[in-house]
Amino acid sequence: MTTPPGGDTPAATPFHDLDAYVALPRLSGLVLSPDGTRLVTAVQTLDRKRTGYVTALWEVDPAGERPARRLTRSAKSEASAAFTPAGDLLFTSARPDPDAQDPDDEPKPALWLLPADGAEARVVADRGAGLGGVQVATDAPTVLVTSDVLPSASDPADDDRRRKERKDAKVAAILHTGYPVRYWDHDLGPGSPHAFVGTIAADVVAPRAGERDPRLDLADVTPDARIALLEQSPVLSPDGRTVVAPWNRAVARGELRTSLVAVDVATGERRVLVDDPDADVAGPVVSPDGQWVAYVRGTLSTPFEAPSEQLWVVPLAGGEPRRLVATWDRWPGRFVWLPTSDGLLVVADEDGRAPVFHVELSTDTVTRVTSDDAAFSDVRVSPDGRTAYALRTSYEAPAHPVRIDLAAALAGTPVAAQALPSPAADVALPGRLEEVVATAADGTRVRSWLALPDGAGPDAKAPLLLWIHGGPLGSWNAWSWRWNPWLLVARGYAVLLPDPALSTGYGQDFIQRGWGSWGAAPYTDLLAATDATLERDDVDPERTAAMGGSFGGYMANWVAGHTDRFRAIVTHASLWALDQFGPTTDASYYWQREMTPEMALENSPHRFVGDIVTPMLVIHGDKDYRVPIGEGLRLWYELLSASGLPADDEGRSPHRFLYYPDENHWILQPQHAKVWYGAVEAFLAEHVLGRTGDDAVAYPEVLG
Repeated sequence: MTTPPGGDTPAATPFHDLDAYVALPRLSGLVLSPDGTRLVTAVQTLDRKRTGYVTALWEVDPAGERPARRLTRSAKSEASAAFTPAGDLLFTSARPDPDAQDPDDEPKPALWLLPADGAEARVVADRGAGLGGVQVATDAPTVLVTSDVLPSASDPADDDRRRKERKDAKVAAILHTGYPVRYWDHDLGPGSPHAFVGTIAADVVAPRAGERDPRLDLADVTPDARIALLEQSPVLSPDGRTVVAPWNRAVARGELRTSLVAVDVATGERRVLVDDPDADVAGPVVSPDGQWVAYVRGTLSTPFEAPSEQLWVVPLAGGEPRRLVATWDRWPGRFVWLPTSDGLLVVADEDGRAPVFHVELSTDTVTRVTSDDAAFSDVRVSPDGRTAYALRTSYEAPAHPVRIDLAAALAGTPVAAQALPSPAADVALPGRLEEVVATAADGTRVRSWLALPDGAGPDAKAPLLLWIHGGPLGSWNAWSWRWNPWLLVARGYAVLLPDPALSTGYGQDFIQRGWGSWGAAPYTDLLAATDATLERDDVDPERTAAMGGSFGGYMANWVAGHTDRFRAIVTHASLWALDQFGPTTDASYYWQREMTPEMALENSPHRFVGDIVTPMLVIHGDKDYRVPIGEGLRLWYELLSASGLPADDEGRSPHRFLYYPDENHWILQPQHAKVWYGAVEAFLAEHVLGRTGDDAVAYPEVLG
């Protein structure tokens, strides 16, 4: 990247150098040991070739006194960390198994155990299909893992044999009998995920010298799962006797519905806890006393009514479900029980943040716990219930571990979380973050984050980039490595991150304003936010651009066909022709609830291609199943053939198409991410800043 326009070379930050940016460590996940003395998080870093990422487990001191220390190291990464009741650490990894029967086979993720006494990690369970989704009972040495099983396999050996036959014959074909057939970025089948449960016996923890390390005896407790556990996460009850899981089932006309079931580990008997004809369920968590299951009830949307996410509980033994805090106008995200089983800590979007809230069962009240202008995730509670731990993030800092004084917060006043020593160093930013509040035409408050470059002011106005979030049911409230505004701020742009209609954290009515009419309130809210920002004296109203991905890409396409106020538009993984998109996306049944055919046509950007007179950079990955590549291909052709800026007699056009044959909805490979940001910068520099000829910003050389 180059020096920002009109200024001297700034103090270097990782955002001024894409190589430095992609090399920044990235934290995810947080688990707490049963005695509350150890925290473990996963840290992603570049591999030696700098073409991919590897993940290692690090330990964080809950007391905040010792620096973080690395626990694992391999070229194959580690994931799914979980503590046993004895304090040993389980994780999955495809690292080589010294006891593998065929060392030449490509290893699949196996279950490893890292003893608390510091002994070397070793494999304690494996399957030819690989293992994942590790869950451990809190009060029993019981572990749950998920693994794919072929529908015709009679036992684990037969499953392995059939997989090897397919691999050796180079057969990738899959015969489907129902829906869905793919999801986000991967094909479904021919195997389907099943839940396996095993007991961590004493000999597994302490094997004898000279003997092959013993393995867990894993029992398939969901032998008839089929599609039931696709993209679902089953959990264990504290005593390890019950598996609770969202359970998918196919219904008429290609629909998929989800109920909540409990499976007896000993017998395999399955009983239904919640089967709601008007809603799906997700995210079950069993209370520490084993009495309750908390879950999210998501109402089924219609083209005229937006979905509603609600917090409910149901007795594990069976009984009537009960909604919690029905008057709380927020969507619950992840949640965790307090040790006393009388309340939950819930993360929910709110006004561009995602605080931690306390929900008390007996009084049905909700209280805000954290005061930070931040978003929290992976909340964990100490055994005595006085302290919580979490990952905190915002647009001012990537995810880092923190400690929350629950005792003080539950006394009545929200508290600021205290940072713990992190495996990753603090990241210097190339600017500052402010809030912008606008008023829509109907009087609705529309708020945004605005990231401004250092030095922006009346004498050095920054060009404005409107960046529209995806979802659309989401919010710009947490750091994103994929959609990071600071890389453009480092180039001198002010980046506006608005939450228009359909955004979460502002109440159900705010979502309903844009439901079924994407081209109405979401669009006018974006323009209102842009207008309010352009009234500032540190932003240049003459140099503006718009950009977005997924739903944000849809909005970028809609903006392009409805106004010429922007000098350039970047659209990534975007919806273009809604009649085409609906039947080809990976969850068409959901889309059928979203809009009628008439609404889809009315809100489809492709109808306005002739009105597009703004240069557009189209970006799409061929392996994108959520917004299939046909959307990008059709958009690209119609820009060249039918837009207000068509290709000339020699096929030249101001539009550009950045195509990734091996990426999906997200651009995940680090070198591809560099190309993405480099191409965006070059395109904006040409059309927003007018940098052409000798002053042009070059597209990445690797593009040829």
